[in-house]
Amino acid sequence: MTPLQAIALGVIQGLSEFLPISSSAHLTLLPWLLGWEDPGLSFDVALHFGTLIAVLWYFRMEWLALIKAAFGIITTGRVETPEKRRVVYLIIATIPGAIGGLLLQKQAESAFRSPQIIAIALIVMGILLWIVDKAVDQRRVLGEMRWLDALLIGLSQVIALIPGVSRSGSTITTARGLRFDRESAAEFSFLMSMPIIAAAVILEGPKALHEGGLTNELMSGVVASAISGWLAISILMRFVSRHSYGIFAFYRIVLGITVLAVIYARG
Repeated sequence: MTPLQAIALGVIQGLSEFLPISSSAHLTLLPWLLGWEDPGLSFDVALHFGTLIAVLWYFRMEWLALIKAAFGIITTGRVETPEKRRVVYLIIATIPGAIGGLLLQKQAESAFRSPQIIAIALIVMGILLWIVDKAVDQRRVLGEMRWLDALLIGLSQVIALIPGVSRSGSTITTARGLRFDRESAAEFSFLMSMPIIAAAVILEGPKALHEGGLTNELMSGVVASAISGWLAISILMRFVSRHSYGIFAFYRIVLGITVLAVIYARG
């Protein structure tokens, strides 16, 4: 892998991890389209470490408040504030994704990664995102969340193990379907990403470093992923305060059709 390829994949990971367009699809499709070699586990984990840095930094004040609330729950045993309730809801939402990841890890790394499946998932989720975003009356804010909302959003994260579905796309679509406004849906989706990404980095990081080592290309990818991830969060939070998710749904559908066309042309 060249430094330019590493930076390109880092930018793709950072942008697509938080925009509802599927990072796993883009990281699979870009080498497939351009004929690049598979960067391997160490590079994939490194890119996720970059996006972990991005979400921690962007929501740093929120995380400090949540950490304080978590200690409050431990010491008092009470969940009486909005911050403490949000801690509980994030835990509830994380459990289905963690279980699904453990049970379906092998399938996610092999059977689910064909370009045909990715293309179909891009199109189907794009249509669902567009329909839900336009058709459902969404007025709820994050402070109105209940445990069942958190569980349903967490369950939707499981299907994002299929490349092309998108973790942020599935969770944002579900939150919109539960009538949360666009900003609340995006914020909870981003906060949910931290435990899942952190767990992947902690579990796979040592093995990945042992296999690939700490190379200049790997470090370039991490930096590119962190910067582009922060930009993606910042842009999306501002964008959805004034606009719909329609442009992302449109992009998904066009990309999916393009991939199917390339498959047909090559086949």
